[in-house]
Amino acid sequence: MRPWNAVPIEEIGERLEPLPPQLLRLDPHPYASLGAPYGAGEGPWQLRAGVIERLLQAQQLLQEQQEQLRLAIFDAWRPVPVQRFMVQHAIAEECARRGLDPAVAGPDLDAVEALVGRFWASPSEDPALAPPHSTGAAVDLTLADGQGRALELGGAIDTLGPVSEPDHHAEAARRDPQGEAALWQRRRDLLAEVMGAAGFVRHPHEWWHFSHGDQLWAWSLGRPAALYGRVA
Repeated sequence: MRPWNAVPIEEIGERLEPLPPQLLRLDPHPYASLGAPYGAGEGPWQLRAGVIERLLQAQQLLQEQQEQLRLAIFDAWRPVPVQRFMVQHAIAEECARRGLDPAVAGPDLDAVEALVGRFWASPSEDPALAPPHSTGAAVDLTLADGQGRALELGGAIDTLGPVSEPDHHAEAARRDPQGEAALWQRRRDLLAEVMGAAGFVRHPHEWWHFSHGDQLWAWSLGRPAALYGRVA
């Protein structure tokens, strides 16, 4: 359970809508390509209507600062079955990297599950503990250039480890303001700036994850309740 899961949800009933063409999608979708069970329809490329409006505002703010840049959507709506699939995949992948058997319980597997749990929300079926992406309020995204090519921000989305912390490159940037790490940190900061100005909050451990209206958002801003609960 995350600290924000204590925030009550007062669902406002807004629909999921497809992402409009103005928002760049990073295709092919990484989880769908793995076989994640989205079912028919728009799959991951959906968000609540109000969240989409704010994403478009963020993109406008971004282009007012750097006209050649665009937001690039990595992942959006993620139903609980997909969350479960991806948690299991992340555990299996990290076990393989460490040479572990994920079927063998013990402290090594516990350590892997704790690491995965730092970055992946539990796929809870409890409506009061809705994983952020299951609400249609959370989005994983990065920056892209005018040709739609994702920029380097100093760590791939979904990386398990310190490099994913939003300010991971800040100290190196201070030591060498002209270096590569400084460029990466400036890009992370720019993304956070425009998303924040449009009403989003960033996940404390993930430079790429932003949300508006879910429990994390409400908890971060001291709001009495979240606006969006789990969708399907």
